[in-house]
Amino acid sequence: MAPKKVYAVARGRKTGIFDKWFGSGGAWEQVNGFAGAVFKGFAARAEAEKWLAGIPDTPRKKKRLSAPKAVPKAALLPGDAMVIYTDGGSLGNPGPGGWGVVMLKEGNRKELSGGYRLTTNNRMELTACIMALKELERPTPVVLHSDSKYVVDGIMKGWAAGWRARGWMRTRTEKAKNADLWAELLALCEHHQVEFRWVKGHAGVEENERCDFLANQEQAKSDLPVDRSYETLA
Repeated sequence: MAPKKVYAVARGRKTGIFDKWFGSGGAWEQVNGFAGAVFKGFAARAEAEKWLAGIPDTPRKKKRLSAPKAVPKAALLPGDAMVIYTDGGSLGNPGPGGWGVVMLKEGNRKELSGGYRLTTNNRMELTACIMALKELERPTPVVLHSDSKYVVDGIMKGWAAGWRARGWMRTRTEKAKNADLWAELLALCEHHQVEFRWVKGHAGVEENERCDFLANQEQAKSDLPVDRSYETLA
């Protein structure tokens, strides 16, 4: 599958064709947090222009544009994107932790898991996402499901990008936690085209339940490696 090279924004802070997703002036800045944003990635500029020309105009209301009901809720990624489920947790928080991943694409399935002897719930949630994206050999459109709002909101609401821009400060006086993992995850998201979606944990979502099982299996092991970044800072 050819990686997406250009992005068309039909409704956002700025509209038009963009040559990059993340970064200053990229498509992400135009649609992140913008209610009713409509956008899509393409391999060729001509395809993006054709799609953009076919999106009807809608009336303005309080200087914001709303998408017509006919536009799909998730217009960014193609239907054949890599589908990933992740989960992670620790016993005691902090304590021994584990993470699990399920990757699905065109009938193929891959499971990953691992853990550390001392870590936290959030670090395991982030690590699961990182390990999944590191498995991809080339830029790939991805829909990643997580039951961690910390992770999903951190990326989709731009929190992590903001912390990075402020030198990994959450506020003027408070450092952002897990900066090492957030930095790695942001870099991977800038390499791939990733849409994070939140799923409710322990609610019968089959692949989420499988990830939870893999994570629990890992954290129960007696020979887990050291999460050096965490233990150094802890």
